[in-house]
Amino acid sequence: MVVGAFPMAKLLYLGIRQVSKPLANRIKEAARRSEFFKTYICLPPAQLYHWVEMRTKMRIMGFRGTVIKPLNEDAAAELGAELLGEATIFVVGGGCLVLEYWRHQTHQRHKEEEQRAAWDAMRDEVGRLALALETLQVQMQAAPAPSALEELQAQMREVRAQLCARDPQPASPAVSAAKVQESAQV
Repeated sequence: MVVGAFPMAKLLYLGIRQVSKPLANRIKEAARRSEFFKTYICLPPAQLYHWVEMRTKMRIMGFRGTVIKPLNEDAAAELGAELLGEATIFVVGGGCLVLEYWRHQTHQRHKEEEQRAAWDAMRDEVGRLALALETLQVQMQAAPAPSALEELQAQMREVRAQLCARDPQPASPAVSAAKVQESAQV
């Protein structure tokens, strides 16, 4: 399942990224055209980004205390529009990740609930079977167990009945008494 889900997640991410690019491009165009958007939304992050970038570069090169000139308005508007476009793509991608995580957690929770329900059902079944076993054990103990002698006597009676049924008219009383003694010895 994981192998099948991974390419689908990649395709979904690429699809959303492709959809968010036109959205980012529209935001960039709106930032370039609108004076309010350019002044209050694009320029401050662009100037801050430029200042942090230049300050870091200067410190890496060993220059300290140098004054960093702000970008001109056109370059700052362009950089701000690019930052806003990338931020839009990042937010859409992050939203997809959060939604995927939420979906996975819901699926996992549902799976655990099913396992718990199956476990409870098995536990109930084991309890029911244990109760049935105890009942059968009590019944077995209450019923007298026939001894081996009683079983043999019952078998002998059956054999006598079968012999009598085959030979309904005995030849003489002495022969039938001998047969009875013979069968009793068996």
